[in-house]
Amino acid sequence: MRKTLRWLMSLTVLIGTVGAGSATATAATAATPAGAAGTATTTADSRAEADIKDRLLAIPGMSLIQEKPVDGYRFFVLNYTQPVDHRHPGKGTFQQRITVLHKAVDRPTVFFTSGYNVNTEPTRSEPTKLIDGNQVSMEYRYFTPSRPEPADWKKLDIQQAAADQHRIFKALKGIYAKNWIATGGSKGGMTATYYRRFYPDDMNGTVAYVAPNDVVNDEDSAYDRFFATVGTAECRKDLAAIEREALKRRGEMVDRFQKKADAEGWTFKLPGNADRAYEIMVTDLVFGFWQYQPAATACAEVPEPTVSTDTLWTWMDKVGGFDSYTDQGMQPYLPYYYQAGTQLGEPGYAYPNVADLLRYPGINNSRTFVPRDIPMSFDKKAMPDIDRWVRHHAERMMFVNGQWDPWNSEHFRVGKGAKDSYVFTVPGGNHGSNITKLKEADRTKATARLLKWAGVTPAAGESAPAAPYDKKLDKQQSQRMPLLRP
Repeated sequence: MRKTLRWLMSLTVLIGTVGAGSATATAATAATPAGAAGTATTTADSRAEADIKDRLLAIPGMSLIQEKPVDGYRFFVLNYTQPVDHRHPGKGTFQQRITVLHKAVDRPTVFFTSGYNVNTEPTRSEPTKLIDGNQVSMEYRYFTPSRPEPADWKKLDIQQAAADQHRIFKALKGIYAKNWIATGGSKGGMTATYYRRFYPDDMNGTVAYVAPNDVVNDEDSAYDRFFATVGTAECRKDLAAIEREALKRRGEMVDRFQKKADAEGWTFKLPGNADRAYEIMVTDLVFGFWQYQPAATACAEVPEPTVSTDTLWTWMDKVGGFDSYTDQGMQPYLPYYYQAGTQLGEPGYAYPNVADLLRYPGINNSRTFVPRDIPMSFDKKAMPDIDRWVRHHAERMMFVNGQWDPWNSEHFRVGKGAKDSYVFTVPGGNHGSNITKLKEADRTKATARLLKWAGVTPAAGESAPAAPYDKKLDKQQSQRMPLLRP
């Protein structure tokens, strides 16, 4: 267990969003304001599309936060009342944010989960584009504002989160009656997998992108093997050298870090101080580099140990993000750190190139990032249960990984008991790997299975229903996020 990771691209990147609304009459009707007349549809279809807001708000516990304009769709940000404890639903509720990107009730629906906060701007996941469907997105419980007050942290576990998703699906299935596909990238891919394990009959298919699978939390030798072989020997040598140089310059770099923190209002209560935060960041650099940097060009940009401190700072900030190692960078992701230290596990790997320069060995783990007044006890049975189910009972599930993504060191596998389930790997791919980036034969197969699961397999001679690219819905976004995050 242990180790880290700092910033992540937004979930749109993780699952390769692309696509846009089609120019069909149905899409045009979906974009029509409530009450307006549709075009080229039957009266019943027009009424169903025009009244979509009313139909959503008629669901018990559903309330509107905001509707935002978007071409070819209607987009709603909503709250849905959920039990804090699904095992005892009478013991309190909280408001969980969801979004609905509505295209048409006669299209399939993608249920997207990031595993973190929900994006309240309209975006499309890769499956949403490929099947030209609707998209429902869920904010993971305990990420603010979807957090009970007061927060009973014992109610933050994968089964409670899966029950959240199940209730949302049941509430919306009456409106969106066609096939449903669960998806997500990274922790979102993990979330989609856990949901399928606990509610195997809800979804018609699952596409999990770059999803780690830490079956035995204390056995992480796969990461050491990964870092010993990934990329080229020259690139690995250069990274090891610059990490060592970063710690040799600890004095001036920490001083600069503290001054930057003072200027920005950053604090270090969770890691302890700027020196401890800096050491965590340095030990994360190799992980962050391979997770997100484009290896084809990034290896050439690794600084020489003789570079100026300004150049070293700039490169470290690009790869790791100094702000991610402050309280302000860590606190929004407290629910993830808590889950990493109680059920999900976290990657551990050795630092042979810098071991003699470390002052705080063992600091880089979830316990550091969760306040001490929140108890944590690790459940060793949770991940083995998920792994066994996927290997022996998965059906209509797809896992897409990146060859050079550190999280691929421990990934999901399907066994003989699995049905119509697949594991694909993008050659040289990182944590932004998706179906589009697969080699042609795999891409063709993966796309065909997704379309079949969604119930939109094109007839002979017809093209797939993929929506065209839309620069607003499908723009790749990047967002810095803190350590330990898949």
